[in-house]
Amino acid sequence: MPILVLIFFSASICSFAEDVQQNTPSDPIQILTQIKSELERVLKENITPFWYPQTVDEENGGYKLNHDNKGKWLGPSDKYLVTQARMVWFFSHLARSKYGTKEHLEAAKRGYEFLRDKMWDKQFGGFYWAVDYAGNQATIPQKHLYGQSFGLYALSEYAIASGDKNALYLAKRLFSIMEFIAHDSIYGGYREYYLRDWSLPKQDDTGPMGNGMNVKLMNTHLHLMEAMTTYYQASKDPVARERLIELIFIQSNSVVRKTMGACSDKYQLDWKPIHSPEFDRVSYGHDIENVWLLVEACDTAGISNRPLFDLYRTLFDYSLKHGYDSTNGGFYDSGPFNANADKRSKIWWVQAECLVSALDMYCLTGDVIYFDCFNRTLNWIMKNQIDWINGDWFPDISELGEPSGAKADAWKAAYHNGRAVMKCIELLDDLISSR
Repeated sequence: MPILVLIFFSASICSFAEDVQQNTPSDPIQILTQIKSELERVLKENITPFWYPQTVDEENGGYKLNHDNKGKWLGPSDKYLVTQARMVWFFSHLARSKYGTKEHLEAAKRGYEFLRDKMWDKQFGGFYWAVDYAGNQATIPQKHLYGQSFGLYALSEYAIASGDKNALYLAKRLFSIMEFIAHDSIYGGYREYYLRDWSLPKQDDTGPMGNGMNVKLMNTHLHLMEAMTTYYQASKDPVARERLIELIFIQSNSVVRKTMGACSDKYQLDWKPIHSPEFDRVSYGHDIENVWLLVEACDTAGISNRPLFDLYRTLFDYSLKHGYDSTNGGFYDSGPFNANADKRSKIWWVQAECLVSALDMYCLTGDVIYFDCFNRTLNWIMKNQIDWINGDWFPDISELGEPSGAKADAWKAAYHNGRAVMKCIELLDDLISSR
C-alpha cells in the first residue's frame, strides 16, 4: 500500500473533509475514516432506503422500477432483464456486506425467483430481454448477450450470498448456453444478438441494443468480463476461467485504440473498429469502469495486474485530460477522439464508476492525482448528484446544473452507485488497516 501521508501534501485533497467538518483533522487516518463515514451515510441513508422496500414487488415478484425524477412510482410497467438482474445483484451484495440484513437477502430472493420463474425461457433457455409487469408473457423475447451477462452476474452473486445450489445450477446452464451458442471460437469474445430461439436475426435487424448480428460492443464485453469474474468466483469452473482470461485480453487490447490511448465501442466480428463520426467517440465512464473491472478480473483469474499498469494509467489519464471537470470534479459523458468532451452532462453511473476506479488506481499506484480525482468527484456527487430530499441520485445533471431523468427504469437501478459506494468503503478499509 502507498504511504498515505503523501496524499495530504495537496490542499485540494482535504477539500472533502473541510466540507463535512469545519476543523479538518490533521491525521490521515482520521480523514480517511471521515470519508468512509460519509460514504456509509450515503449507502444507509440515501441509496438503500430508496430501493428497499418500495421497489420490491410483493405481489408479482421482481422489482417495481418506474420512478420519476423525484422518486414517485408511475405505476406498472414492463420489467427488463438488465435492471431486474442488477437489483438482484445489489441486494445480494448488500446482504453479504456488514450493512445488509436478512431482509435484503429476502429481497434478492424475490428477484432471483422472478428471473427463474418469469424471465427464463423454459423452451429455448436464456433470459428474455423484457416481460410484462406480472411476468406472464415476454414483451421483448430476443436474447442479447448484454442482458444475459447481467443474468449471469445476478445468479452468481445471489448463489454466493445465499448458498442456493439451484441458483448456481441455473448460472451454469446459462453459461453453457453462452458457451456453446454465442462464444466466437474464431475471433474471440461473443456474438451478441439472437432471436428468441437463439437463431441469428436478419442482417438489418438491430435488436434491443441497437447493434446487428455482425457487431461486437466494447460495452457488452465489459459486462461479460464483469459477470464472468463473479461466475468464476461462484463456480470455480476452469472453462469460465479460460473465458475470463480471454475477456481480459479483449478489454485490455482488442477494444483499445493504441495510437490514442482510449477505447471505442463498436467493432466487426474480427475486432476491426467500425469508423464513423457517430462511433469515433470515447465514453469516459466505460473506459474508467474498464480499468477497475480489469483489476478485479485479473485478481480473480490469478493474473498479476502489474503488466497492465501502463494501460490503466493511459486509459484513466486520457479521460482526465479530455473528460474531467478539474474545477468542480466529476466526469462528462463523452467526446470525439482526441478532443474535449462535447456531451457535457454528468451522468450518475459515470460518477459512480469514477469513484471506484480513481480510488483503486490510488491504491495500486500511490499517485496523488487519482486520490485528488476521487476526492473532487465525491465532492461533486455529495453536493449535486445525490438527491438528499427524495432519495438516490439524480440520473443526469446538465452543464447548467439542472437535474433530469428517471430514478428507476429499464436502465437505472441501484447497481452502479450502490456498488461503487460499497466497493469504495472496502478500499478505504484496506487503506486504513494498512497504516
